Amino acid sequence: MKSGCGPAGPLYNGRIVPRGTWAAARGNMEIRKHVYYSGMVQGVGFRYTARSLARDRCVSGFVRNLRDGRVEVVAEGETSEVERLLDDIEEAMRGYIHRAEVSDEVPTAEFGGFGVSFED
Repeated sequence: MKSGCGPAGPLYNGRIVPRGTWAAARGNMEIRKHVYYSGMVQGVGFRYTARSLARDRCVSGFVRNLRDGRVEVVAEGETSEVERLLDDIEEAMRGYIHRAEVSDEVPTAEFGGFGVSFED
């Protein structure tokens, strides 16, 4: 059976597995990536593309436009899921991204899902 992501954690064979134990059971680490994309990344559907792609991955976090013209993405989850999401974003938006600044951070599990956020 295909695995997916439920509200409390990933689904495996129809059962919700708490985050953390899922990663440990599968031998994967939970990670957090913080990415700043620059280029022609605003006004081209970047945020909604990223949100749509995240729905296919078991990740949490956000995407938002910044006042300086960049787009910020924070994504947490299993290493493979986060990396696939970032690869998917770069593939879908490759004609618009000129640069991606990626940093690793400590996962906080503060997000309940992945969505579009708006800068304060």
